[in-house]
Amino acid sequence: MSQVLHTPPPTTAPSGSAEGDLAALAARHGLAVSGARPSLREYISQLWARRHFITAFSTAKLTAQYSQAKLGQLWQVMNPLLNAAVYFFIFGVLLGTKKGVPDYIPFLVTGVFIWTFTQSSILAGTRAISGNLGLVRALHFPRAALPISFCLQQLQQLLFSMAALVVILLCFGVPVAASWLLALPVLVLQFVFNAGVSMIMARLGAKTPDIAQLMPFVLRTWMYVSGVMWSIDNLLSKHNDLPSWVGPVLQANPAAVYIDLMRFALIDSFHASQLPPHVWAIAAGWALLAGIGGFIYFWKAEETYGRG
Repeated sequence: MSQVLHTPPPTTAPSGSAEGDLAALAARHGLAVSGARPSLREYISQLWARRHFITAFSTAKLTAQYSQAKLGQLWQVMNPLLNAAVYFFIFGVLLGTKKGVPDYIPFLVTGVFIWTFTQSSILAGTRAISGNLGLVRALHFPRAALPISFCLQQLQQLLFSMAALVVILLCFGVPVAASWLLALPVLVLQFVFNAGVSMIMARLGAKTPDIAQLMPFVLRTWMYVSGVMWSIDNLLSKHNDLPSWVGPVLQANPAAVYIDLMRFALIDSFHASQLPPHVWAIAAGWALLAGIGGFIYFWKAEETYGRG
Protein backbone atom coordinates (compact mmCIF):
# COMPACT_ATOMS: atom_id res chain seq x y z
CA MET A 1 0.00 0.00 0.00
CA SER A 2 1.54 3.26 -1.10
CA GLN A 3 1.58 6.38 0.93
CA VAL A 4 1.23 9.81 -0.71
CA LEU A 5 3.20 12.56 0.93
CA HIS A 6 1.67 15.98 0.72
CA THR A 7 3.75 19.13 1.09
CA PRO A 8 2.24 21.20 3.89
CA PRO A 9 0.97 24.61 2.82
CA PRO A 10 3.32 27.48 3.58
CA THR A 11 2.62 29.14 6.87
CA THR A 12 4.13 32.46 5.81
CA ALA A 13 3.97 34.40 2.62
CA PRO A 14 7.09 35.29 0.67
CA SER A 15 9.07 38.04 2.24
CA GLY A 16 7.97 40.69 -0.22
CA SER A 17 4.24 40.03 0.20
CA ALA A 18 4.61 39.64 3.98
CA GLU A 19 6.04 43.12 4.24
CA GLY A 20 3.25 44.42 2.06
CA ASP A 21 0.63 42.70 4.22
CA LEU A 22 2.18 44.15 7.37
CA ALA A 23 2.30 47.62 5.88
CA ALA A 24 -1.35 47.34 4.83
CA LEU A 25 -2.30 46.07 8.29
CA ALA A 26 -0.46 48.97 9.97
CA ALA A 27 -2.08 51.50 7.67
CA ARG A 28 -5.53 50.01 8.29
CA HIS A 29 -5.12 50.51 12.04
CA GLY A 30 -3.53 53.96 11.83
CA LEU A 31 -0.02 52.83 12.84
CA ALA A 32 3.12 54.64 11.72
CA VAL A 33 6.86 53.98 11.86
CA SER A 34 8.26 54.84 15.28
CA GLY A 35 10.37 57.99 15.10
CA ALA A 36 9.47 58.70 11.47
CA ARG A 37 10.26 62.20 10.28
CA PRO A 38 7.13 64.39 10.16
CA SER A 39 6.45 66.83 7.35
CA LEU A 40 8.17 70.18 7.58
CA ARG A 41 4.90 71.96 8.39
CA GLU A 42 4.05 69.43 11.10
CA TYR A 43 7.59 69.62 12.47
CA ILE A 44 7.37 73.40 12.84
CA SER A 45 3.99 73.00 14.55
CA GLN A 46 5.44 70.45 17.01
CA LEU A 47 8.37 72.74 17.73
CA TRP A 48 6.09 75.70 18.41
CA ALA A 49 3.95 73.55 20.73
CA ARG A 50 7.07 72.89 22.81
CA ARG A 51 8.23 76.51 23.01
CA HIS A 52 7.71 76.52 26.78
CA PHE A 53 9.97 73.49 27.14
CA ILE A 54 12.64 75.23 25.04
CA THR A 55 12.65 78.35 27.21
CA ALA A 56 12.49 76.38 30.49
CA PHE A 57 15.28 74.05 29.39
CA SER A 58 17.55 76.93 28.38
CA THR A 59 16.91 78.79 31.64
CA ALA A 60 17.57 75.65 33.69
CA LYS A 61 20.85 75.01 31.86
CA LEU A 62 21.92 78.61 32.40
CA THR A 63 21.10 78.48 36.11
CA ALA A 64 22.95 75.19 36.57
CA GLN A 65 26.00 76.28 34.59
CA TYR A 66 27.74 78.05 37.48
CA SER A 67 25.78 76.54 40.37
CA GLN A 68 28.92 74.96 41.86
CA ALA A 69 31.00 78.15 41.69
CA LYS A 70 31.19 80.42 44.72
CA LEU A 71 30.61 83.53 42.62
CA GLY A 72 27.68 81.85 40.92
CA GLN A 73 26.05 83.74 38.06
CA LEU A 74 28.64 86.54 38.25
CA TRP A 75 30.79 84.35 36.01
CA GLN A 76 28.34 85.02 33.18
CA VAL A 77 29.74 88.56 33.10
CA MET A 78 33.25 87.89 34.40
CA ASN A 79 34.20 85.33 31.75
CA PRO A 80 33.86 87.65 28.73
CA LEU A 81 35.31 90.56 30.73
CA LEU A 82 38.41 88.53 31.61
CA ASN A 83 38.76 87.50 27.96
CA ALA A 84 38.51 91.15 26.95
CA ALA A 85 41.22 92.06 29.48
CA VAL A 86 43.57 89.40 28.08
CA TYR A 87 42.92 90.50 24.49
CA PHE A 88 43.46 94.15 25.45
CA PHE A 89 46.87 93.38 26.92
CA ILE A 90 48.03 91.13 24.06
CA PHE A 91 46.52 92.87 21.05
CA GLY A 92 45.88 96.40 22.25
CA VAL A 93 49.09 96.95 24.24
CA LEU A 94 51.69 94.49 22.93
CA LEU A 95 50.62 94.38 19.26
CA GLY A 96 49.30 97.94 19.11
CA THR A 97 45.94 97.24 17.47
CA LYS A 98 44.37 100.04 19.52
CA LYS A 99 46.22 102.68 17.47
CA GLY A 100 43.81 104.61 15.30
CA VAL A 101 40.73 103.09 16.98
CA PRO A 102 38.73 105.61 19.04
CA ASP A 103 37.13 104.23 22.22
CA TYR A 104 39.23 101.09 21.89
CA ILE A 105 38.08 99.47 25.14
CA PRO A 106 34.33 99.77 24.30
CA PHE A 107 35.27 98.69 20.75
CA LEU A 108 37.07 95.59 22.08
CA VAL A 109 34.55 94.63 24.77
CA THR A 110 31.65 94.88 22.30
CA GLY A 111 33.52 92.64 19.87
CA VAL A 112 34.35 90.06 22.54
CA PHE A 113 30.79 89.91 23.89
CA ILE A 114 29.15 89.57 20.46
CA TRP A 115 31.72 87.04 19.27
CA THR A 116 31.33 84.98 22.45
CA PHE A 117 27.60 84.70 21.71
CA THR A 118 28.28 83.13 18.31
CA GLN A 119 31.16 80.97 19.54
CA SER A 120 29.32 79.55 22.55
CA SER A 121 26.14 78.91 20.55
CA ILE A 122 27.99 76.89 17.91
CA LEU A 123 30.04 74.93 20.44
CA ALA A 124 26.92 74.07 22.44
CA GLY A 125 25.03 73.20 19.26
CA THR A 126 27.74 70.79 18.15
CA ARG A 127 27.14 68.70 21.29
CA ALA A 128 23.36 69.27 21.43
CA ILE A 129 22.49 65.74 20.25
CA SER A 130 25.62 63.74 21.04
CA GLY A 131 25.80 65.18 24.56
CA ASN A 132 22.13 64.57 25.38
CA LEU A 133 21.55 61.05 24.04
CA GLY A 134 19.74 59.99 27.22
CA LEU A 135 17.14 62.70 26.74
CA VAL A 136 16.89 62.08 23.00
CA ARG A 137 16.32 58.34 23.44
CA ALA A 138 13.97 58.61 26.39
CA LEU A 139 11.50 61.23 25.17
CA HIS A 140 9.75 62.00 21.91
CA PHE A 141 10.04 65.65 20.87
CA PRO A 142 11.35 67.59 17.86
CA ARG A 143 15.13 67.36 18.22
CA ALA A 144 15.63 70.89 16.90
CA ALA A 145 14.43 72.03 20.33
CA LEU A 146 17.88 71.16 21.73
CA PRO A 147 20.17 73.33 19.56
CA ILE A 148 17.63 76.15 19.65
CA SER A 149 17.42 76.00 23.44
CA PHE A 150 21.22 76.11 23.73
CA CYS A 151 21.29 79.21 21.51
CA LEU A 152 18.59 80.76 23.67
CA GLN A 153 20.70 79.99 26.73
CA GLN A 154 23.65 81.85 25.19
CA LEU A 155 21.38 84.77 24.29
CA GLN A 156 20.25 85.01 27.91
CA GLN A 157 23.88 84.97 29.00
CA LEU A 158 24.71 87.72 26.50
CA LEU A 159 21.93 89.89 27.91
CA PHE A 160 23.57 89.67 31.35
CA SER A 161 26.87 90.69 29.73
CA MET A 162 25.20 93.58 27.91
CA ALA A 163 24.36 95.13 31.27
CA ALA A 164 28.08 95.21 32.06
CA LEU A 165 28.79 96.52 28.57
CA VAL A 166 26.44 99.49 29.13
CA VAL A 167 28.35 100.35 32.32
CA ILE A 168 31.66 100.19 30.43
CA LEU A 169 30.32 102.42 27.66
CA LEU A 170 29.15 105.03 30.15
CA CYS A 171 32.40 104.88 32.13
CA PHE A 172 34.42 105.61 28.98
CA GLY A 173 32.26 108.56 27.99
CA VAL A 174 30.10 106.96 25.31
CA PRO A 175 26.75 108.78 25.49
CA VAL A 176 23.35 107.12 25.45
CA ALA A 177 21.86 107.56 21.99
CA ALA A 178 18.79 106.56 20.02
CA SER A 179 21.03 104.32 17.91
CA TRP A 180 21.26 101.94 20.87
CA LEU A 181 17.81 100.69 19.82
CA LEU A 182 19.46 99.18 16.74
CA ALA A 183 21.04 96.61 19.06
CA LEU A 184 17.72 94.75 19.19
CA PRO A 185 17.43 93.88 15.46
CA VAL A 186 21.14 93.04 15.41
CA LEU A 187 20.64 90.51 18.22
CA VAL A 188 17.58 89.04 16.51
CA LEU A 189 19.47 88.53 13.24
CA GLN A 190 22.50 87.14 15.03
CA PHE A 191 20.34 84.74 17.05
CA VAL A 192 18.73 83.37 13.87
CA PHE A 193 22.17 82.97 12.28
CA ASN A 194 23.61 81.26 15.37
CA ALA A 195 20.64 78.90 15.67
CA GLY A 196 20.93 77.89 12.01
CA VAL A 197 24.65 77.16 12.23
CA SER A 198 24.10 75.34 15.54
CA MET A 199 21.54 73.04 13.92
CA ILE A 200 23.96 72.28 11.09
CA MET A 201 26.69 71.45 13.59
CA ALA A 202 24.26 69.45 15.77
CA ARG A 203 23.51 67.12 12.86
CA LEU A 204 27.20 66.79 11.95
CA GLY A 205 28.15 66.30 15.60
CA ALA A 206 25.48 63.62 16.06
CA LYS A 207 26.97 61.60 13.22
CA THR A 208 30.65 62.36 13.92
CA PRO A 209 31.26 63.27 17.59
CA ASP A 210 34.94 64.01 16.86
CA ILE A 211 33.86 67.27 15.22
CA ALA A 212 33.33 68.66 18.72
CA GLN A 213 37.09 68.31 19.33
CA LEU A 214 37.92 70.16 16.12
CA MET A 215 35.49 73.07 16.49
CA PRO A 216 37.50 75.12 19.06
CA PHE A 217 40.37 75.39 16.58
CA VAL A 218 38.03 76.33 13.72
CA LEU A 219 36.27 78.96 15.85
CA ARG A 220 39.56 80.40 17.10
CA THR A 221 40.71 80.90 13.51
CA TRP A 222 37.35 82.45 12.63
CA MET A 223 37.67 84.85 15.58
CA TYR A 224 41.08 86.11 14.44
CA VAL A 225 39.74 87.09 10.99
CA SER A 226 36.52 88.66 12.31
CA GLY A 227 37.89 91.94 13.63
CA VAL A 228 37.18 91.15 17.27
CA MET A 229 40.42 92.72 18.52
CA TRP A 230 41.29 94.91 15.54
CA SER A 231 39.58 97.18 13.03
CA ILE A 232 38.93 95.72 9.58
CA ASP A 233 38.48 99.26 8.21
CA ASN A 234 41.92 100.32 9.52
CA LEU A 235 43.57 97.23 8.07
CA LEU A 236 42.12 97.79 4.60
CA SER A 237 43.00 101.50 4.60
CA LYS A 238 46.63 100.88 5.65
CA HIS A 239 47.36 97.88 3.40
CA ASN A 240 46.52 98.77 -0.18
CA ASP A 241 48.73 95.94 -1.42
CA LEU A 242 46.32 93.23 -0.26
CA PRO A 243 44.60 91.15 -2.97
CA SER A 244 41.35 92.73 -4.13
CA TRP A 245 39.22 89.87 -2.80
CA VAL A 246 40.47 90.13 0.81
CA GLY A 247 38.49 93.26 1.70
CA PRO A 248 35.04 92.05 0.55
CA VAL A 249 35.59 88.65 2.17
CA LEU A 250 36.59 90.16 5.53
CA GLN A 251 33.70 92.64 5.47
CA ALA A 252 31.09 90.04 4.44
CA ASN A 253 32.21 87.61 7.15
CA PRO A 254 28.96 87.09 9.16
CA ALA A 255 30.69 87.31 12.54
CA ALA A 256 32.32 90.61 11.54
CA VAL A 257 29.01 91.93 10.17
CA TYR A 258 27.15 91.40 13.45
CA ILE A 259 30.05 92.68 15.56
CA ASP A 260 30.44 95.89 13.55
CA LEU A 261 26.69 96.49 13.42
CA MET A 262 26.60 96.30 17.22
CA ARG A 263 29.56 98.68 17.43
CA PHE A 264 27.77 101.08 15.08
CA ALA A 265 24.65 100.88 17.27
CA LEU A 266 26.39 101.45 20.61
CA ILE A 267 29.59 103.47 20.00
CA ASP A 268 29.18 106.98 18.62
CA SER A 269 32.76 107.08 17.29
CA PHE A 270 32.13 104.02 15.09
CA HIS A 271 30.68 105.54 11.92
CA ALA A 272 28.61 104.13 9.07
CA SER A 273 31.58 104.64 6.73
CA GLN A 274 33.34 101.78 8.54
CA LEU A 275 30.59 99.36 7.56
CA PRO A 276 30.46 97.51 4.23
CA PRO A 277 27.87 98.61 1.64
CA HIS A 278 24.37 97.14 2.12
CA VAL A 279 25.39 95.85 5.55
CA TRP A 280 21.82 95.31 6.80
CA ALA A 281 20.99 93.28 3.68
CA ILE A 282 24.12 91.19 4.26
CA ALA A 283 23.19 90.63 7.92
CA ALA A 284 19.63 89.60 7.01
CA GLY A 285 20.88 87.41 4.18
CA TRP A 286 23.25 85.48 6.45
CA ALA A 287 20.49 85.06 9.03
CA LEU A 288 17.98 83.72 6.49
CA LEU A 289 20.52 81.49 4.74
CA ALA A 290 21.80 79.93 7.95
CA GLY A 291 18.46 79.92 9.78
CA ILE A 292 16.27 78.38 7.07
CA GLY A 293 19.00 76.24 5.52
CA GLY A 294 20.21 74.95 8.88
CA PHE A 295 16.68 74.15 10.03
CA ILE A 296 15.84 72.15 6.89
CA TYR A 297 19.23 70.39 6.97
CA PHE A 298 18.64 69.35 10.59
CA TRP A 299 15.02 68.30 9.98
CA LYS A 300 15.99 65.96 7.12
CA ALA A 301 17.88 63.72 9.57
CA GLU A 302 15.28 63.89 12.36
CA GLU A 303 14.61 60.14 12.44
CA THR A 304 18.31 59.25 12.80
CA TYR A 305 19.11 61.15 16.02
CA GLY A 306 19.76 58.89 18.99
CA ARG A 307 19.98 55.70 16.95
CA GLY A 308 22.94 53.46 16.43
